[in-house]
Amino acid sequence: MNRMENIAIIPARSGSKGLINKNIKRLGNKPLLAYTIEAALASGIFSNVFVSTDSEEYASIAVAYGAEVPFLRSEQTAGDKASSWDVVRETLEEYKQRGKEFSMVALLQPTSPLRRAEDIINAYQLFGEKGANAVVSVCEADHSPLWCNTLPKDLSLEGFIRKEVSSMPRQELNSYYRINGGIYMVDVRYFTQTENLYTTGCYAYVMDKRRSVDIDDEFDFRIAESILAMPESL
Repeated sequence: MNRMENIAIIPARSGSKGLINKNIKRLGNKPLLAYTIEAALASGIFSNVFVSTDSEEYASIAVAYGAEVPFLRSEQTAGDKASSWDVVRETLEEYKQRGKEFSMVALLQPTSPLRRAEDIINAYQLFGEKGANAVVSVCEADHSPLWCNTLPKDLSLEGFIRKEVSSMPRQELNSYYRINGGIYMVDVRYFTQTENLYTTGCYAYVMDKRRSVDIDDEFDFRIAESILAMPESL
């Protein structure tokens, strides 16, 4: 793979319903999106680290931390109904019109600030070793879904957990994993054909749970602050 044909896209729309301006809210000593910019740059695998935003203020912050913002989002992708993949598609097309095409695109959400450069590097190595169409980061789930169920209106627990599961020691239950939102790495040619990242040729990169915080609200933000303050040895 040509190391100089990869682009990191960091989607950072202004505003937020769950946590106001969370993408530039200061976590520790810098804005939230700075963590992802720095990790992408430090990985050394991208020729372009691009922040997709609809805000001149966000763009200025992104550039100050080393990212590029040669254009802002269109009106179509600036609303909260546009998906991250709409943003990726628009970005690739805009760069193509400017004479730049890529072999691999990584979607790196700024709401995963504890993801490290080494995670991006390791995911990229897996991407190459597998000849993958896509690599998506996951982490081990906190609790087995076998201990979860829906509840009826009367809150009855009848049949809530299958009998064979309730009698099993927790240690004997299989490990389950969840998408953690930290890394989505996709072959561009594959992406132009489909957005399905969970089929043949797509692989999981397993991340440490402590680096898998995905910030959606104030509670998540406080968890990230606490983890940042922890000694590395914990």
